[in-house]
Amino acid sequence: MSNDDFELVRGSGNIFRDFDRPNADLKQLRAIVAAQIIGVLDDRKLSTRKAEALTSTPAADFSRIRNADIGRFTVDRLMKILAKLDQDIEVSVTVGRRSDHLSAPTHA
Repeated sequence: MSNDDFELVRGSGNIFRDFDRPNADLKQLRAIVAAQIIGVLDDRKLSTRKAEALTSTPAADFSRIRNADIGRFTVDRLMKILAKLDQDIEVSVTVGRRSDHLSAPTHA
């Protein structure tokens, strides 16, 4: 197989946008915050039950977050969970015009 057999397409940095999902930016933000929660749980070696005891957030919610089942979570709810895990949260928002399409494919 030669390099001519592959097409390299650069993503936007938001997989939900790349696949034309509705509310892509919101889904990306929720995924980022959920990943941070998972990171804290992993770093502290917290089970869902221990996390529940620390935060008063149901263990089932931590299980959903770990399984990337975050559709029912709002951004503020995820951020509150992260704050209850003693994490500082800083959000930066950039507003700009959306481009119509991803940049043209580049051949490798």
